Amino acid sequence: MAHLRLGDDAPNFDAPTTEGDINFYDWAGDNWVVFFSHPADFTPVCTTELGRAAALNGEFQKRGVKPICISVDDVEDHKAWASDIGETQGTALNFPIIGDENKKVAELYDMIHPNAATTHTVRSVFIIDPKKKVRLILTYPASVGRNFDEILRAIDALQLTDEYNVATPVDWKDGNDVIIPPSIKTEDISEKDYPKGFTEIKPYLRTTPQPNK
Repeated sequence: MAHLRLGDDAPNFDAPTTEGDINFYDWAGDNWVVFFSHPADFTPVCTTELGRAAALNGEFQKRGVKPICISVDDVEDHKAWASDIGETQGTALNFPIIGDENKKVAELYDMIHPNAATTHTVRSVFIIDPKKKVRLILTYPASVGRNFDEILRAIDALQLTDEYNVATPVDWKDGNDVIIPPSIKTEDISEKDYPKGFTEIKPYLRTTPQPNK
C-alpha cells in the first residue's frame, strides 16, 4: 500500500469515470488538480460536498484547477446519484467521479484507513501541481464534511509561494500581507524582490504586502 507524502509524484492510473475512461496524467494535463475521495454515493455529507465542489467551478477554473472525485462505488451508481446532487444542491455535477469498486485507485492513494473503515474511503484531499507532484494532503473522517474555502485558500497560497519567494502566515487570505522567509537575511532583502517594502517585527519575522496585489 502506498503512503504518499508531500513532494512525491502523484501515481498515474487508468480508470472509468462518469465522463468516460481516463488516464489520470492525460486528463490532468498542465493543470493543478484537486483529487478527493468520498465514502459512498447516496449519503448526506457526500451529497453536500460534491454539490459545493460543483458550485465552485468558476473558482477552480480561474485558478487553473481541475477537480476529480472517487469512491469505491461504480460509475453507474455515480451517474444515478448525480441527479440527486443536482436536485438537492442546485448545481449540476460538472467534474468526473471515478468508479473504483475494486479499490485499486483508493489503495494506490492510501484512501482506505482500516482503523476507520475497511469498506470505504475516508475523505482524502490531494492537491497536485502541474508537474504531478503532491503538494498538500488533507484527511477527514466520514462524519466531518470538508471546508472547500480552505481548499481554495491553500491553492492560492501554493500558487503564490511558487511564484514569489514568500510564505503565508496563519489564517492568510488572498490580499493579506505575507512573510519573507527566514532564509533571507534582513540586510539582503532587496527592493527588486520586495518592491513594496517590509516590516520587521523580529529579525526572523518580516512581513511584506502581497507582491501580486
